[in-house]
Amino acid sequence: MSNRFKAKFNIRKGDTIVVIAGEDRDLKKPRQVLEVFPDKERVLVEGVNIMTKHTKPSAQNTKGGLVKKDASIHISNVMLWDAKSGEATKIKRDRVNGKLIRISKKSGEVIK
Repeated sequence: MSNRFKAKFNIRKGDTIVVIAGEDRDLKKPRQVLEVFPDKERVLVEGVNIMTKHTKPSAQNTKGGLVKKDASIHISNVMLWDAKSGEATKIKRDRVNGKLIRISKKSGEVIK
């Protein structure tokens, strides 16, 4: 991504989202965002895109074996979850008292 313009995303760490595309797509199951990587345009979502890593035996892990961990997915594959309407929603930004706030387009409520 170009360094000229910094992308602004409506999804932040700790938000409740739904996956709208990909293998783990489920429009009715809200999940938590664990981390956002704005420079790579990716998000780490709890329980989505689980990868298996083979580990060798070491001093800390004497057995070795398979380790399952979450991998990031592209930010365009997720939408914010609106608890009031019970659906995925788009976001609009508004400035109130000099601060930007996020507002759900479906219910009109402020997202914290």
